[in-house]
This record gives sequence, structure tokens and C-alpha cells, in this order.
Amino acid sequence: MSVEKMTKVEESFQRAMGLKKMVDRWRNSHTHCLWQMTLGQRRNPYATLRMQDTMVQELALAKKQLLMVRQAALHQLFEKEHQQYQQELNQMGKAFYIERF
Repeated sequence: MSVEKMTKVEESFQRAMGLKKMVDRWRNSHTHCLWQMTLGQRRNPYATLRMQDTMVQELALAKKQLLMVRQAALHQLFEKEHQQYQQELNQMGKAFYIERF
């Protein structure tokens, strides 16, 4: 074989080895990434359950708080309407009947 052919063969061999190393690195990093993902899933099932339980409790408390806020707003609306009706009746010379004890 001539020197030129030997050089070309060596260059193509070096290129092939470089590509093989690159593929091996990619395969290793891909395997490591998959391992990390499954490790997180296997390691934290109880943490996930605790987090779900906490979320359920927070949603229940948020619903209670929203209900209380709505009730307070409704109560204010009724009070405002009651005062408005009372003012209208006063202008007409009338009033609500209020039983005294």
C-alpha cells in the first residue's frame, strides 16, 4: 500500500473512532438521564403521596375560605339592601315592623 492510502485509511479509522466515542458518550448520558428519572420516581412515592395529601387539604381549606368570603359579601349586600329599603320607607313616612322584647 502506498503512503497516501495508509494516511487515508488512518484518517477514516480515526474519524470512525471519534464517531464511536461520540455515540458511546451520547448513549451513556442518555442511560444516565433515564436512570435519574426513574430513580426520582422510585425514591419519592411517599413524598408524592404526602404532597397530594397536602394539596387536598389546601384545596379543602381554600374552599372553606372562599365560602366564608362569599357569605360575608352576601351578608354585606343584604345589609346594604335593607338599609336602602329602610331609607325608601322613611322617605314615604313608613317603617319596618320591629318586634321589641
